[in-house]
Amino acid sequence: MKVQSETIAAQAGNLVAPASICPFNSLSFFLLMKFATLRPLGALLAAVLLVLARPAAAQTPAAAATPVPAATGSLTGTVLDSLKREPVPYATVVVLPPLFSATPPDKPITGVAADESGRFSLTKLNPGLYRLRVSYVGYGTQTRAVTVTTGATAIPAFQLPVAGTALAEAVVIGTKPVVEMRPDRMIYNADQDVTNTGGTAADVLRKAPLLAVDGDGKVTMRGSGNFKVLVNNKPSPTLASNLAEALKSIPADQIKSVEIITTPPAKYDGEGTAGIINIVLKKGVDRGLNGRVGASGGNRNTSLSTALNFKKGKFGFTSSANTGTWNNFNEFERARYGKQDGSALTQNSTGKSNGNWYYGTLGLDYDLSEHQSLSLAGSVNGYFGDDTSNLFSTYTTPAQPGQLFSRGTVNNFSGVNGELTGTYTKTFTQAKREWSILGQYANNSSTFGYDYNQFQNSYVTREPGQASYRERSQGRTPGHEYTLQTDFTQPFGEKQTLETGLKAIWRRTGSVADVAGLTLGQNLDFVNLPDRATNFSYDQNVQAAYATYSFVASKKLSLSLGGRVERTSLQADFQTTGSDIPPRSYITPLPNGNAQYSFSDNNSVRLAYSRRITRPYIDYLNPFVNRSDPQNISYGNPALDPELTDSYELSFNTNGKAGSLNIAASARRTGNAIEGVRLPAGTPGVTVQTFANVAANAFYQVNFYGSAKPAKGWDISGGPDVQYIVRRSPTLGIERRGFTASMNFNTSYKLPKGFTVQAFAFGSLPQPGLQGTGPANLYYQLGGKKTFLKEKADLTLNFGAPFNNSWAYRSTTVTPSFDETSTYRAFQRSFRLSFGYRFGQAQQTKRRKSISNDDVKSGGSKQGGQ
Repeated sequence: MKVQSETIAAQAGNLVAPASICPFNSLSFFLLMKFATLRPLGALLAAVLLVLARPAAAQTPAAAATPVPAATGSLTGTVLDSLKREPVPYATVVVLPPLFSATPPDKPITGVAADESGRFSLTKLNPGLYRLRVSYVGYGTQTRAVTVTTGATAIPAFQLPVAGTALAEAVVIGTKPVVEMRPDRMIYNADQDVTNTGGTAADVLRKAPLLAVDGDGKVTMRGSGNFKVLVNNKPSPTLASNLAEALKSIPADQIKSVEIITTPPAKYDGEGTAGIINIVLKKGVDRGLNGRVGASGGNRNTSLSTALNFKKGKFGFTSSANTGTWNNFNEFERARYGKQDGSALTQNSTGKSNGNWYYGTLGLDYDLSEHQSLSLAGSVNGYFGDDTSNLFSTYTTPAQPGQLFSRGTVNNFSGVNGELTGTYTKTFTQAKREWSILGQYANNSSTFGYDYNQFQNSYVTREPGQASYRERSQGRTPGHEYTLQTDFTQPFGEKQTLETGLKAIWRRTGSVADVAGLTLGQNLDFVNLPDRATNFSYDQNVQAAYATYSFVASKKLSLSLGGRVERTSLQADFQTTGSDIPPRSYITPLPNGNAQYSFSDNNSVRLAYSRRITRPYIDYLNPFVNRSDPQNISYGNPALDPELTDSYELSFNTNGKAGSLNIAASARRTGNAIEGVRLPAGTPGVTVQTFANVAANAFYQVNFYGSAKPAKGWDISGGPDVQYIVRRSPTLGIERRGFTASMNFNTSYKLPKGFTVQAFAFGSLPQPGLQGTGPANLYYQLGGKKTFLKEKADLTLNFGAPFNNSWAYRSTTVTPSFDETSTYRAFQRSFRLSFGYRFGQAQQTKRRKSISNDDVKSGGSKQGGQ
């Protein structure tokens, strides 16, 4: 009340001081100011005296007219989170008239939205006294009295408290919602979800809006596997080459949030037709030394994690080191029926997967001056493990009643990704104006291989020396990537902004593999099979330029028009066969734009369009033939062409104290689509799986996602997603169409004494594919957390699918020559107990700029089709 009373008094005093506003005598003004300095009764009397004085003033002789000052004033400032001292992007900043003025006090004069760094600028203001109100969903609102002069005025940063209530000396602090809606993206705040503790990035993505993860770790976004995953707005070559395995090596405890961007602007690379998933990691501190340590253990994974950070003066340091293990079990069944030869293939297998991962980061920041900074960030991300399986296979034809064999297979894999990124950033006194240069080197290498023993006419596997046939293979995929990028942002007044940039990427990758076989009774040792080996190199270079012009057409309508032009050149060399793909290049224009109309501060509608390109990456191109299952071989296609997608989206977004709701309708059309296809091989009973540009696909989608707070401490978020899919392939003579749907639900409740409970569930229906149907999905999780030691320590217990041991992922394949049904049963029941401890201060540094190489299409399986 003290601060509020003094503010009211100050406002009253400033209102009556100028004689042109209230020309009563100096004695009245003196008495009014004396009343205003009294607490709160004095402020009230001052206000009453001001109101009574106005009629008297009206009766006095009119003074000489004073010229109205020109609208040359401006206000600039920043909006921060009061706890973490990090920017609050897109906060609403509104200019209000002062209290006790003739204008209604809550009628906005003008307003603006803060940018992604929480900065705002208001121009063309008349000098005088105003109030500035700042708000954003999930935070408390702040209002501050400000004085506008004839020049520029810098306002101290607004520090918004996370939604909570202040009572006298006690402050009850809330937390961010699990899901936030912003004009251009959805944000899943993973650090607010207790069921993530001790897990991996795959566990986090499983719970984010519009995403799904099946039992084999395959990720889909809005039902599509064509998207890009970034880490802190930059790509990871490991993620590009083997997403499913790489996600296991990023600990969930280090993930702050996941951003789902369905219509990326021109500054992002043109890849990812379904959109972009940006994983934002927790960062360092503004001052002091701080860190965290954690450990978790359960029947599916274990982990150890540490972090240490500090900032002193102009220098900042962040670091983390993490390691862990995982294991899983599965069962697989396949039944294939030949339509032309009357053959039948049945296969059953059981298997398990074991692996280890490690993940480390190191970051250095140095402020050269007030407007110049340097940063250096490095990371290493690695994994290694094996899959073992025992397969029993029976193949029959009318002429041959039964051919059977059993096979024991060990698939091994590993990958290491090291990245080093340097950044120079220059800001200017003009708000939002910025220039940056970034350079990055990434070394991504992986290995793959298998070793199997096959026993003809046997129902069981035996000692390797008794095997009818043995085969082994080892391979590697070396990878080097160099990137240079520059970006410049230039505002023109408060309502117009131009963003431009240039970028170049040089990629060098390939695949080298050897195969050796041993036939019982023919060889004493393994013999190399040169016709099965591969030695393949692939170079891909991309140069790009972009520009985006954003402007405010009116108080309610804002527009953005942009475009990106990318030139791609590539060359492939097959040393094993002595052939190559001649060098070729192509130029692709990628326009995009969006319009947003705000009905109010909390309600808006947005229309967006973008064109995206998809270039195949090494796992799609690798010609190595994987024969770990002799009835189902697989290989890549180095002759693949890129695909182009046009995306349209209309969305409505509303935010309020009770919650938020996003409703989006979208359409995506892709020509020359890259599809995985199944074809019969020349050998009876054998099929081939590869990739080809054989389809034109259309996705029509409506999704609802909302969050609510039904009661104090209770949060609910989730919603359904419905799609109608049309797939056409004149080459294969196929047209398939149909509906699919999914549902995401997340809820948490805060109990007294530092306890929190949370539940999550996701389910989806089968999806129509080009040659059949994909599987349905169901996963749910329960968790509880206890916070203690003055909120520095957490103990969390999570249960995954506690009421069912496994889930069966059933899919079908239909071709002119055969029909097939398959079931992959993933064991989901799990438990995990985790402990974490935080020490020191926990306030975050400014966000580093980073490179985003998200321009290639990749898969989630291991190299070689394993």
